[in-house]
Amino acid sequence: MNIDVSNESSSGDGINSFRLAVFIAFHFGCFAVFWVGFSWFAFIFAVILYFMRMFFITAFYHRYFSHRSYKTSRVIQFLMAIMGCTAGQRGPIWWSSHHREHHITSDTIDDPHSPRFGFFNSHMLWFLKTKNFKILKHRVKDWLRYPELVILEYIDWIPFLSFGVFCYVIGELSILSHYGVQTSGIQLFVWGFIVSTVMLYHGTYTINSLAHRFGKKRYETNDDSKNNFFLALLTLGEGWHNNHHRYPRSAKQGFFWWEIDLTYFFLKFMKLIFLIKDLEQVPPNIVSQKRI
Repeated sequence: MNIDVSNESSSGDGINSFRLAVFIAFHFGCFAVFWVGFSWFAFIFAVILYFMRMFFITAFYHRYFSHRSYKTSRVIQFLMAIMGCTAGQRGPIWWSSHHREHHITSDTIDDPHSPRFGFFNSHMLWFLKTKNFKILKHRVKDWLRYPELVILEYIDWIPFLSFGVFCYVIGELSILSHYGVQTSGIQLFVWGFIVSTVMLYHGTYTINSLAHRFGKKRYETNDDSKNNFFLALLTLGEGWHNNHHRYPRSAKQGFFWWEIDLTYFFLKFMKLIFLIKDLEQVPPNIVSQKRI
């Protein structure tokens, strides 16, 4: 996989046919559930892997690599990057560079995925365009200092495909178990890898598209970000999007006790066992600021 980390942006606005074909193939792959059949074990397996990888995106790619809302060691940082790659959303440097661009240009003509310029572009077409393949080097100079992260950008597909192999192996091993699990390697591959990944894709994309269209706007910001309770449940706390745009560095996006933010809950646990430290908090004056 060729990763261009230049500062120049491509003028091409077209869709890359190869990436589009792979994206469509994953969606058609979901129909394989009619071939491999249904089992409660496979279904629960898919749901667990959806939320597990959603956490990798929200806690690692978003709150750490994009906003540096807490600190950790270099070893844990690299492990978090590898785990994030299992979500199939490219490497952490590319992801964070475009997310930082989004915050700086939010809902302007330069925003890579504002729904003001089309829902489908915002939801899932923007990352298929040739001009958005490149890492925005000027946005992520802090991460380009780490050679292991730069190398991972070239091989981000390896953790992703290895995750698919993991699902298949778990299914095959379950056949040999004595616990009466009714599944197979191919069934867990379809449910745990293909179906779960497609669910994860669209769960993540809703924050780009729906969270800038539907919900309530608590704070005045220079964009259309909204707080949305349903999306917060679906994405482990990312749905408190207006809060996030008001103070992006916060490790906690649910500013009030009733705003469920499971990502922050698990980050607190990671801090408790000394995996991370210095969780960035929302300043009291931001929380109590005059609201709309």
